[in-house]
Amino acid sequence: MSVAAPIAEPEMEKPLSPPLSSAPTDLTPDFSKLEDAPEWFQSRARAAWEEFQSLPMPGLRDEHWRYSQSKNLSLDGLHLAGETTEAEKQAAIEGSKGLTHVAARLIFLNDRLIHSQTDGLEQGVVVLPFAEALRSHGDVLQQYLMKRKADLGSEKFAALHLAHVQAGAVVLAPKNAVLKAPIEIFHWVSGVNSLVFPHTLIVAGDHAQVTVLDHHASLRDEVAQSVAVADFVAGNGSHITYVNSQELADSARALHISSTTVARDAQVKALQLQLGASFARSESVSDLAGEGSRSDMLGVSLPFSSQVVDMRTLQNHLAPHTYSDLLYKNALYDKTRTIFSGLINVADGAHYTDAYQKCRNLLNSADSEAVSMPGLEINADQVKCSHGATSAPISADELFYLKARGIPDQESRQLIAIGFVEDVISRLGHEELIESLDRRIEEKFARQAA
Repeated sequence: MSVAAPIAEPEMEKPLSPPLSSAPTDLTPDFSKLEDAPEWFQSRARAAWEEFQSLPMPGLRDEHWRYSQSKNLSLDGLHLAGETTEAEKQAAIEGSKGLTHVAARLIFLNDRLIHSQTDGLEQGVVVLPFAEALRSHGDVLQQYLMKRKADLGSEKFAALHLAHVQAGAVVLAPKNAVLKAPIEIFHWVSGVNSLVFPHTLIVAGDHAQVTVLDHHASLRDEVAQSVAVADFVAGNGSHITYVNSQELADSARALHISSTTVARDAQVKALQLQLGASFARSESVSDLAGEGSRSDMLGVSLPFSSQVVDMRTLQNHLAPHTYSDLLYKNALYDKTRTIFSGLINVADGAHYTDAYQKCRNLLNSADSEAVSMPGLEINADQVKCSHGATSAPISADELFYLKARGIPDQESRQLIAIGFVEDVISRLGHEELIESLDRRIEEKFARQAA
């Protein structure tokens, strides 16, 4: 789809992307475009812009940026993504090849909707572009839009997103609605130094079931940046499955901030698939707010060359008898780095919590580095929590076994890496979705081998 052991704190690390222009950056929102938006949204957008201006960029002493650097998401030299040509729109539409069977498909280019297909929706499920949802379902957005503070380090970027957000998808599944096919959304970016703000909001009513696949991609290999936000609200007994497939160009940079609220007996599965960008950061928070709620937080990254993947998570148990399971797997190559920092928080009164957290790193190069920082904070009784992290190279015995059967070393490493991450993706439990993600992983290996 797209084109083309402890370590010291990297205080003097250089930016990962090609240098941006040193010209002053003007990211001032054009609030005149919000004249048709509800008053509450206009007020929040203006307040967010003021907050963005007042907040400093995260620094080296910020715990949430430990072993990382916010300058890798520097806004200097960036500009708001502009209009595109008809040829670019057509290229984005033609490149939006994903699932065969979908309930709906939306395609955005530079934060502008260029294609909408919603004829497969059923049982009252609504899928709308953000701007239209503001007009027709403003009461729902007022209740749920970015109501949770982005408290894993990127508050400044979240404020900038809210000040500018105009595009993205709003998915509303009413009570008892069961959507058999997934909803697929493509967010494309085009233009050197372009900045986009994709947004996804999923609200599932009681006992509803919905699956959403978000793609983030570049039309060309050029410097650009995406600041994306996704919010998931799962009503009582509902099921939400969500995948963020990040395949931006190798020169681009990506930030994805997500929050999940899981009500009584509800379940949410969310997968972060990191395949592109020179620097990719994800911040994922899951609030288990109702008894019997469950959250599966999944992650797969395959960095090559000098890519860096930075992952921050919070499993927030707020009610008794809740369950969460986090499994992140990273296969590193060349001079790549991954950073994982996760916390299981069991709040006062959240008795009988059952929570797991595991980060595993497969090192395919002596120059690759993986930093893992799992954590626990328990303030309740009768809980079962475990956390851990492992980092290791591919076993020499495994390579010898495959070589003895005529499989070259490079192909052997690829097969082992694919098998290493497959158990994460298989947890989605949706055959076509799993096959689609497997193809994208194989395509990444093919691009690297070319």
